[in-house]
Amino acid sequence: MSSTNRRQFLKAASLAGVASASLPYWFSPESLASPFRSPNERPVLGCIGTGDRWNAVGPNAMKFSDCAAVCDADVAHVEAGKAKVLELQSKPGVARSVDMYEDYRRVLDRTDIDVVTIVTPDHWHAKIAIEAMKAGKDVYCEKPLTLTIDEGKQIRKVLEETGRVFQVGTQQRSEMDLRFLHAVALIREGRIGELKTVTVAIGGAPSSGPIDLAEIPKGLNWDLWLGQAPMTDYRFKKTDSRYGNSRCHYEFRWWYEYSGGKMTDWGAHHVDIAAWAFNLENTGPVKVEPVMAKHPVPFENGMPTDPSQYNTATEFHVTATFANDAVLHIRDRADDLGFDNGLMLEGTEGRIFVNRGKLTGAAVDGMKEKPLQEETLKALYKGKQPGDHMKNFFECIVDRAQPISDVHSHHRAMTVCHLANIAIRLNKTLNWDPDKEQIVGDPQAALWQAREQRKGYEIQV
Repeated sequence: MSSTNRRQFLKAASLAGVASASLPYWFSPESLASPFRSPNERPVLGCIGTGDRWNAVGPNAMKFSDCAAVCDADVAHVEAGKAKVLELQSKPGVARSVDMYEDYRRVLDRTDIDVVTIVTPDHWHAKIAIEAMKAGKDVYCEKPLTLTIDEGKQIRKVLEETGRVFQVGTQQRSEMDLRFLHAVALIREGRIGELKTVTVAIGGAPSSGPIDLAEIPKGLNWDLWLGQAPMTDYRFKKTDSRYGNSRCHYEFRWWYEYSGGKMTDWGAHHVDIAAWAFNLENTGPVKVEPVMAKHPVPFENGMPTDPSQYNTATEFHVTATFANDAVLHIRDRADDLGFDNGLMLEGTEGRIFVNRGKLTGAAVDGMKEKPLQEETLKALYKGKQPGDHMKNFFECIVDRAQPISDVHSHHRAMTVCHLANIAIRLNKTLNWDPDKEQIVGDPQAALWQAREQRKGYEIQV
């Protein structure tokens, strides 16, 4: 099937039908449940970012699509990515062609590529996602989708203009034995009365101590890896951990220049579920207050003053209050409530606790006698069968609906996380207008809704 015909199919085809009985060698058994009616209808995939997390995302995407290109700023990553693709899409003596790129724009320029996965450091997500949508690609992007509030507005604007399908990698909405979906469904059915308070514990970032200046590893394009972020020296210190301490790769999470610490790393998961439970996915808080925060380095006017070590918060407690008086507590730990990771959802008639390993509470026990209504679960999951986050994305590529973890709701959840980080960095309470999506009454704090972008790497909307 030509690229043009495949794209026409992806816009118009129905979910009816089953996969062809004559499957090509790169089909996995899981693909039998694919929304595509024959192998020739499968989209062509480009993978942008092939580091640690891609080893889960990429193979999952290849259950429903065929990868033609991998891309990364680190040659070691891109070579490993190609090897993984060939392993999954090959049999002895036969190999599907896979091209390697350093510059993601080479992937976006390919007219044969329909879909991209974006599994880069957080500070690159928005720019690549926007350019991918403008290039006519559907997008699966890892969380957190953004580094700033304004980036979320930009992505939303381009999504509306282009009509692309966009899934964010917040898999808690789909997987983990549907524990989170069931918790939200219990609340929708009023099993704990009116939900008034949610406390999420998401862990604190590690501290590193001073990290030595180091030679940039061979094969790593450090300038490209930094992208919009300020130019700075490469640092690395060997430790007992797999990645050591550094400014790069997995450890980027603990630098405000590239990420938001646990506030966005795990907040993207648990705050998202809290907003879903509150049924406040299309709005936001009116006030965000820092109760407590500890950082591993000194700060001045919200900026870390020591460039040699991790700088995101190791401990924190922030409250977000909504217009209906619902309150969300975002904490590193909640030992006083008996947990260090998960969500405590408290209503007027009971409470539920949920994390990736358990779902507990009297309302949960009550499901044995009174199961959840199928209509409730179906409505929460936008009419589709829950249980596989990646499959949901590709089903939506077929019918052009927005997936379960859509840009709009994720942007609103991330706005809460970004406001929380601004509040603890500036050590001040923020007033927020959720309709105008603007910090009010504090022009200096409002400047933190965006970030300065290094010349040559600006986002163009």
